[in-house]
Amino acid sequence: MTTAYIGLGSNLNDPIRQLRAALAALEELPESDVEQVSGAYSSAAVGPGRQPDYLNAVVQIDTRLPAQRLLGLLQDIERVQGRVRTIRWGARSLDLDILLYGEERIDTPTLTVPHPALGERNFVLYPLADICGTNFVLPDGTDLGTLISRCPRNELLNTGLQLQPQS
Repeated sequence: MTTAYIGLGSNLNDPIRQLRAALAALEELPESDVEQVSGAYSSAAVGPGRQPDYLNAVVQIDTRLPAQRLLGLLQDIERVQGRVRTIRWGARSLDLDILLYGEERIDTPTLTVPHPALGERNFVLYPLADICGTNFVLPDGTDLGTLISRCPRNELLNTGLQLQPQS
């Protein structure tokens, strides 16, 4: 099994509902188990024009799926939930990104892992730290705490919203 971390984001069509539906779909992935889920964070949109704020979260899965197959299944989930790829960094119903895939470094025309903007995105780093801790070491040897210290929280807000039902 390979441990992968998936970034989830939405700023259209009831974002918390979108993230919860995405989590439910991730729980149905073949040869994969959801292990941990961060809470939802609110952040200002990064991209063109005026957009609603995003809700973001990170999910840890253990999977036997090859990275490219996982990517294809994530894109299928996005499409089912109404994602239409038109404007780069535009508003979207759902965005699912493979942030990390074990210790692997992948650089293909369709997939780059670790995610190339991982260290610059507070809306990824802080929820990732929620589930991994700041001592977590990335494939390049950098610990998550160092990346967080270089990436200010700014107006990133932990909403307290959970994607999983509370028991």
